[in-house]
Amino acid sequence: MDALINPRDNWHTIALDYAQKYADDYLITTDGIIDETLNYFATKGAIMRRKALATYLQICQESNMEIISYTPQLRQAGFQLFDERPDKGYSLTDCISMIVMKQRGIIEVLTHDKHFTQENLRILFQDSNFNNLT
Repeated sequence: MDALINPRDNWHTIALDYAQKYADDYLITTDGIIDETLNYFATKGAIMRRKALATYLQICQESNMEIISYTPQLRQAGFQLFDERPDKGYSLTDCISMIVMKQRGIIEVLTHDKHFTQENLRILFQDSNFNNLT
């Protein structure tokens, strides 16, 4: 979400292209991603903070967007993956996202975070992958 909101982000143009090209796709995110995004932009000034909040409120209204809320079971599964991968540098938010993806059978992720490839997931925010999307 950071790349979509911040015009200075290196991935901003690709994020905008994806948002336009795949506006009708069904997308899933988690509470943790929302939290990380709002926390990040809370320190970037009032304009960026408002822009991040507006993006969140828009996501809440979209029929093709789903925000997965953390449950105690989901958090526990995330903690377990976090514990099982001490050498990977995964954040807890990454681990929970990976668990959600596995549970839902999702193999493509809108990120440029290479950690996801270590779990056999396809990251879409790479120039070579983005140009090959159908």
